[in-house]
Amino acid sequence: MAERQNLLPRSLPGRMGLVLLLVILAGFAGFLGYRLGETPSQVAQVSTGRAAIGGPFTLVDQGGQTVTEQDLLGNYALIYFGYTYCPDVCPTALATAARGLDLLEAADPQAAQMVRPVFITVDPERDTPEAMGEYVAAFHPRMLGLTGTEAQVAKAAKSYRVFYQKVFPEDATEYLMDHASNIYLMDPAGNYTAHFPHNMTADEVSERLQKLVSAPQS
Repeated sequence: MAERQNLLPRSLPGRMGLVLLLVILAGFAGFLGYRLGETPSQVAQVSTGRAAIGGPFTLVDQGGQTVTEQDLLGNYALIYFGYTYCPDVCPTALATAARGLDLLEAADPQAAQMVRPVFITVDPERDTPEAMGEYVAAFHPRMLGLTGTEAQVAKAAKSYRVFYQKVFPEDATEYLMDHASNIYLMDPAGNYTAHFPHNMTADEVSERLQKLVSAPQS
């Protein structure tokens, strides 16, 4: 006991010093747990001031044409990762994004033309270019549907810090894909600008886009 007390500051009684030490350790543990609980984008944003979302990819659109991140430059890109077999989350998110764009077009047509909706599959095994074409056409005429090989999709998802994995529910005839559900807005230079959580309404998406997208002045 005497040896432990000697390790504490001499200006504090042994018991008080021990309490102080425990408080410091608890605080550090809480901070560590908090940081470990953050997403990679949150940690990057704290460290660098800009979220490390976005990067190089090579995929194929619904017409069978190769598309890279360079093809999205020059306009804002409203990007969502999901899959066509998704029972509810994906169609809800895409419908919200599409409706938000329609509302933006009614309020500010020039700004709306600067935003390209993009749907990237996390299920390339089933989502062929043809399947993607039929799917995105049901949401918005300008929506770009992107697929590719397993490796290409994995690289794109990694660039955007998107988690996904196959899940096999009991009594299900088809597998499902567990995946992140945020919609990302990338600026004309390919930089992350904002994200729209799944619970946002079309009105909220439209209003926020109107604030974030700057149409060129004539």
